[in-house]
Amino acid sequence: MLLQELIRNVQDFPKPGIGFKDITTLVGDAEGLHDSVIQMLAPFDETKIDAVLGIESRGFIFAAAMAFHLNVGMVPVRKPGKLPYETISEKYELEYGQDSLEIHTDAVKSGDRMLIVDDLLATGGTVEATIRLVERLGGKVLGCSFLVELDFLKGREKLSGYQVESIIHYQSE
Repeated sequence: MLLQELIRNVQDFPKPGIGFKDITTLVGDAEGLHDSVIQMLAPFDETKIDAVLGIESRGFIFAAAMAFHLNVGMVPVRKPGKLPYETISEKYELEYGQDSLEIHTDAVKSGDRMLIVDDLLATGGTVEATIRLVERLGGKVLGCSFLVELDFLKGREKLSGYQVESIIHYQSE
């Protein structure tokens, strides 16, 4: 199955000039969802992972399925104010300003081997902030796994030194 064919491209969303990669059509297809999870895990088959960390919100879909497959826990990284317990936060740059992500202070223990998962790698800011969160808590980032990578935005450059795997690549918008 060619997974890229299951992704709907929505022009001018969320603003004019943007071609949004809508994965709801892929995750709504049983075979597409199954195949994408297996392919996203494949590069880490020989890796001992303690937990899979999912970035809000579409990253939760894949991270939960991957954690279930590996029989490990899933850790959510969320936008500010969404987690009910004590958190730490990291800021990251947006095109016009800043945003931040949070994680529970007890979600990662010293030495935990973490796989970071999201649906899409664009500029790399959210993943870079997530790596900083894990490392501040004493965890070790073993790699980052994405369904889609927008190669033309060069997000991978912010993640040098880490294993970065994506199964679908877009060379241009």
